[in-house]
Amino acid sequence: MQIRDNSMALGLDAETGRQRQQALRLEQSARAAWLYYVGGRTQDEIAAELGVSRQVVQRLVSRAVSEKLIKFRIDHPIASCLEQAARLIDRYGLVECEVVPCSAAGINPVRGIAIAGATYLERWFARPRGATIGFSTGRTLRAVAAETSPVEATQHRIFSLCGTMSRDGRASPFEVVLRFADLTGGECFPMPLPVVASTVEERILLQDQRPFQRLRQLAQTAGLFVLGIGTVGWGAPLHKDGFLVEAELHQLLTAGAVGELASWPFDAQGVLIENGVSERMTALGPDPLPGRTIMGMAGGIEKVPAIRGALRGRLVNALITDELTAAALLTEA
Repeated sequence: MQIRDNSMALGLDAETGRQRQQALRLEQSARAAWLYYVGGRTQDEIAAELGVSRQVVQRLVSRAVSEKLIKFRIDHPIASCLEQAARLIDRYGLVECEVVPCSAAGINPVRGIAIAGATYLERWFARPRGATIGFSTGRTLRAVAAETSPVEATQHRIFSLCGTMSRDGRASPFEVVLRFADLTGGECFPMPLPVVASTVEERILLQDQRPFQRLRQLAQTAGLFVLGIGTVGWGAPLHKDGFLVEAELHQLLTAGAVGELASWPFDAQGVLIENGVSERMTALGPDPLPGRTIMGMAGGIEKVPAIRGALRGRLVNALITDELTAAALLTEA
């Protein structure tokens, strides 16, 4: 007689049941949030329609917000932000600029910048003609990806401008090209290289490989670069995330580095740093080819020297930032 062990099947059934319940809860949360924010219904009206209590509706709407099932976007322009954007365009010769509201000093502006950045990219993704778009990495761009709505845009090619690994092989959690490729269905070309090679010879060897040569070709024809603007300092991302050791960071600071674009360090005037560290960087440079938009997305008072340097050096020709950062950028250093 054969006895069948059903424990595994029961476990799978239980897991499937939990997933189904979770999906139903999220669906109900999304419905409650839509009725409240879009449908203009009161919580009492929603409770009656869904057959639950008012307190349950409150929890459902809160869950929808916490699970990021809804995204807030303000369509009405804010005059002071428009004025700051116009002044930044005039001062730094930008092709475009957007300044988003910021609630108060000390409040992280990344969420507002991310929403504006997502809206900007969605306009690019909606273009019927295929575009080639290069991305750096970082926390701001990861936030932009989180705010971007999925869209079928298989006509576009998306590639990475910089390495996403430390020298010991650890991957960066802030790589974004795979995320944007998932959102659009576009062709994806990552750069699975260390941000900084151990030697110049190693960097040359890595860049001689066919995948990197393909990335170089894409960069030469790309119509849009999307870059986070990072700081260079103790505890800044390149150091904190393990891409630079302390001796390398010290060399960059001694050379006057205040910021980085796709890992390329630059000084307060936007001049790229050339030393023993930068010559081992594997990233593609932010080349300002005619007709190319190089969009920087960054904000926060601590980033003002880096953003100002990138603008002064014409390393970016477009910017999305917040109003407090914009005010600081419009004040002479």
